[in-house]
Amino acid sequence: MKIFTYIISVIALGLIIFNSTKINTDTPFTGESMIALITIIAGLCVILLMTILRVSKQIEKKVKEKS
Repeated sequence: MKIFTYIISVIALGLIIFNSTKINTDTPFTGESMIALITIIAGLCVILLMTILRVSKQIEKKVKEKS
């Protein structure tokens, strides 16, 4: 599970980097730039969710060790 979350996070980071090149700085909220911004936000959400999943698995492991 740990490797899976890292792979998903790296893919999301790649999408963020790719879509950051698609943003038109003159009009960032129109056309293709808007789609790129939405995809960047979605990628950041994925990274956040994978981080939360990793931390929750670590907490679950420590709780099982205590019992």
